[in-house]
Amino acid sequence: MQQKSEIAVVIGQRLRARRIQLGYSQDEVSEKADLHPTYIGQVERGEKNLTIVSLERICNALDYPMEELFANIVTGDSHRRTAQACYDLVVTQPLRDQKKLQILIENIIRYKNE
Repeated sequence: MQQKSEIAVVIGQRLRARRIQLGYSQDEVSEKADLHPTYIGQVERGEKNLTIVSLERICNALDYPMEELFANIVTGDSHRRTAQACYDLVVTQPLRDQKKLQILIENIIRYKNE
């Protein structure tokens, strides 16, 4: 059995989070992207290596710019892995909640530095 690619898992998680954020089912995304629903599930689980064309179709179906999808991705051993995990949690939240989280983090850092 082939091991999942780290970047494929991150991309799949982000696509799934976006789909859920929009309230779409995998079937709805597959119909909009003209791809099989099973394929969408495999992509979300990081089991498939996407072609650029398939990724573009999924991103278009989710109104998800690729530059946003790929923003702040860290792979391999990196001290930024925790920051990426935080980013992935925050980016899945509605914008108003993202702003509240930003203020909360800024306040924590300010308190820590006093």
